Amino acid sequence: MTPVRPSLRVEKAHFSAGRVTVIGVDEVGRGAIAGPVAVGAAAVTVDVRRVPQGLADSKLLSAARRTELVPVVTRWARTAVGMASASFVDEQGIVPALGLAGARALESLAASGVSFADAVVVLDGSFDWLSRALPPALTADAPLDVVVRVKADRDCASVAAASVVAKVERDALMTAAHDEAPHYAWASNKGYGSTAHYDAIREVGPHALHRRTWLHAASSVALDGFEALESVG
Repeated sequence: MTPVRPSLRVEKAHFSAGRVTVIGVDEVGRGAIAGPVAVGAAAVTVDVRRVPQGLADSKLLSAARRTELVPVVTRWARTAVGMASASFVDEQGIVPALGLAGARALESLAASGVSFADAVVVLDGSFDWLSRALPPALTADAPLDVVVRVKADRDCASVAAASVVAKVERDALMTAAHDEAPHYAWASNKGYGSTAHYDAIREVGPHALHRRTWLHAASSVALDGFEALESVG
């Protein structure tokens, strides 16, 4: 199936309304049981031109194609990725973790010279987990409006770009972590709850990269026929 091709229709509508910069934002790793949650951001301005060829929501692309797209995307837009650790997810919860990772991504954009004056964030999804997490120093000179949009990662080029850079960076981190803990099969599952992943947790126990509160929750329900995770303590 050919991936849905994102466009600049939403971005151009914001430009027509007086915005100068549109920042697409998307998260990766929200549903994983190991590893950080990552948030990508991609800023485009009124002079943006055609969408990079082959760009699509990262979930609709192969790993090889995502990797190929990163240098193309980073030339087309100003991008950044922020992360929040598994331990932060355990301590604070997934929504604050998303907010922290998103704030870090936007802080990186600001540090790279992106101006938030007359800017708007297009956030994938139906819930704004970002606004409350923005540090005052980041918006001291100009407020930053956040607009949520369902399936923005599929339809909006800036959000699709954000999803690609976040996915590639987080996947690389989990693949590197696989070398020190190959039994969890992170190179293939990237921290999500595959059969091999759950088997390894049951056999050798959780790793520092695991979201232990999520494992406790998983152990209280049937996991595709597996017994409770006895090693989680």
